[in-house]
Amino acid sequence: MHYAPGREPCPLPYSPFKACTVPRPIGWLSTVSPEGVANLAPYSQWQNLTFDPPMVMFAANPYSDGRRKHTVLNAEATGWFVWNMATWDLREAVNISAAEWPEGDDEFLRAGVTPEPCIEAPGPRVAQSPAHFECRYLSTHRLRGNSHHGWVDVVYGEVVHIHVRDGFVTPEGKLDYAKIRPLARMGYYDYTAVSETFEMRVPGHTTAAAAGLEGRA
Repeated sequence: MHYAPGREPCPLPYSPFKACTVPRPIGWLSTVSPEGVANLAPYSQWQNLTFDPPMVMFAANPYSDGRRKHTVLNAEATGWFVWNMATWDLREAVNISAAEWPEGDDEFLRAGVTPEPCIEAPGPRVAQSPAHFECRYLSTHRLRGNSHHGWVDVVYGEVVHIHVRDGFVTPEGKLDYAKIRPLARMGYYDYTAVSETFEMRVPGHTTAAAAGLEGRA
């Protein structure tokens, strides 16, 4: 099977593009509007970029009528956004927060999660989430699409505060993935939850390189 997207019809009933890029971490992002309305929404185009200093990005497609997402507008207006770790236990709240709620709705209330103050970010974080990043907004890069919905805002931020609940850390000082069960996006309407991990160390790496891969301070 082969086809050229945008030039040839897909020979499958469902596009394999997003289904091949899996699993994708979920950027469950909270922001606040200049008027003080809390916003919460999941983005499956989310990733870390570097670690010194820690920087992240997320990509947000506009609504089908071309309006830009509230998360992007709020981050640009206030200078902040917050990442909340999405988990198996929070899957229903994550899904509810993906809906297009009316302008001015508090999406923490809609999703049934508790707002918790941040240290510097003006908006709240999800109290039930095991980990959070407070991100200072850096810039937005807009890429042209073939339709209103195909455009994309790529938003960059620097992580200035990291929160981890003590109950989700192992005695060795690492995140307890089996307890957290992080949520990730697959293709179609499918998700997965991480419940099994295994370790592989790169042979021949120097001490400094190995420390960087493992995340040792």
